[in-house]
Amino acid sequence: MPRMDRLQTQYQRLYLPPTAEAGDASGLIGADGRVRALVLALRGPADWELLAPVWRGVQADLAWPAPAIAVNGVDAFELWFSLAEPVPLAEASAFLQGLCRRYLAEVAPARLPLWPGPDAATTPPQPHTARIPALNPDTGCWSAFVAPDLPAVFGEDPSLDFQPGKDAQAELLSRLNSVTPAEWQAAMVQLQPAAAAPVPAPAAVPAQPPAASTSHSALNGPYQDPRRFLLDVMNDATVALALRIDAAKALLANGGTTD
Repeated sequence: MPRMDRLQTQYQRLYLPPTAEAGDASGLIGADGRVRALVLALRGPADWELLAPVWRGVQADLAWPAPAIAVNGVDAFELWFSLAEPVPLAEASAFLQGLCRRYLAEVAPARLPLWPGPDAATTPPQPHTARIPALNPDTGCWSAFVAPDLPAVFGEDPSLDFQPGKDAQAELLSRLNSVTPAEWQAAMVQLQPAAAAPVPAPAAVPAQPPAASTSHSALNGPYQDPRRFLLDVMNDATVALALRIDAAKALLANGGTTD
């Protein structure tokens, strides 16, 4: 096996899973569907001023090491995140979408390619992004990793018209560190979608008078005297008021007394 040069060594240290998926030409997706490299790009147009808050935010808010910054040789700036341990494609995609919600909510999703993307759970998995540095045959320009003080220099033309030096690229990558599993788990908790608003409690229903009991303490029949029955009904507090009134009316109509 050919000996790896310094750039290949650093690239493998940061981004390659233990085994690569056969159909993934970039080698960034493992055969088990896991990744160590997560990439968030901004295009249409490329605008470092919009992407810079993400680069700063993951360091300040998530206490992560700085991700690599890259120009893709065509139309976008990219942030490359390195994980110490591979994670499933869907989990990696969920993280990137969480970053977009937190820092790039005003940017149209079409301007924010993600690798792995929102369709990461499809079978077979979608391919990862291309390796960097590389020559783009359509533009004749090169992609490259760049130092943090350089993106603003590119403006809206995120590309190099010459091949970047391997030693310089390796030196940039050598200064980067991977996100530890503990840092990853803490970030996933922070970037979870906000909990849905609680369902409002149903409006209070006005209290209804208690239903008439089927067992009335004052009705001690059997009754031989209708008048006594009506009197008991009228005086029984457990009987519905309407029935007690009817009993009183019946007594009055028949010359009865409530004494």
